[in-house]
Amino acid sequence: MRKLISIFLSLTIFCFSSCLKLDENLFNQEKLTEYKLENYSGETDFKLDYTYSIPENKISLFTLNSQASGESSATKIYAVYIGDINRISSDTIIMYCHGNKDHMDFYWQRAKLLANTGSKNRFGVMMIDYRGYGMSEGKPTEEGLYADVDAALIWLKSKGLSNDRLIIYGFSLGSAPATKLTAEPRSLTPSKLMLEAPFANAETMIQDGSGLAMPSGFFTSLKINNAEKIKSVQQPFFWIHGEDDDFLNIATHGQRVYDNYHGTYGEAHKIQGAGHSTIPSTQGFNNYLNSVHSFITH
Repeated sequence: MRKLISIFLSLTIFCFSSCLKLDENLFNQEKLTEYKLENYSGETDFKLDYTYSIPENKISLFTLNSQASGESSATKIYAVYIGDINRISSDTIIMYCHGNKDHMDFYWQRAKLLANTGSKNRFGVMMIDYRGYGMSEGKPTEEGLYADVDAALIWLKSKGLSNDRLIIYGFSLGSAPATKLTAEPRSLTPSKLMLEAPFANAETMIQDGSGLAMPSGFFTSLKINNAEKIKSVQQPFFWIHGEDDDFLNIATHGQRVYDNYHGTYGEAHKIQGAGHSTIPSTQGFNNYLNSVHSFITH
């Protein structure tokens, strides 16, 4: 009886303290009134020096209309493109899907770093704020997440981007739309998939966090399952994960996703000493960029 009471109390405390808020934790948004990008002075995972700066004429901030399945009207979301818009019809483009924390200002350093792959602005980089993030309108939802990224792909396609020149890169939460839209393409079919610190599925997040064998549906309505979706990906796949990631454990999350990949070519990069948000800085920015460049040009 005491054991049953102990389990019940543990479950009750866990549910009310965290698990029932898993959806909110995955969609952790902070509203903005303006984007500062290069002039942003708030918290970031790392700060690049002046050598990584992007010319102002290669930075375009604008809005897109995104309409998820079943919605009667479109939602306005914000996007930034790094590169020459007039060269989208010939350039290779990295669609960068950011994580669950904050907004594009927070992830600007990461997008800027990718824009230095190979040489400055050799590859275009596209980034959006999902609905409810930053200055984007609406409320975050799983289907909205996919629709928002696809809205960016629709825009890129209208500017002349073709499937063979699209690379999609997902970090943390961004691994969901990146994997989903590679496995089940909508407007464009990515030629390669890159995932940094991906999560396997919502159920694994719960098991890691609770230590209780409870089905994910008990806590969350999210259906995201990267470990299952990756089975349908045939495109070349790049996986990078910090060995000391204490948010998305490398063994239970990233390794499961990688092990389920059975496509044409896969690369695994396990970064010793790196946590969830410190892979580029721990690996070293040049080493990180060399890994990205080598994969894209493979």
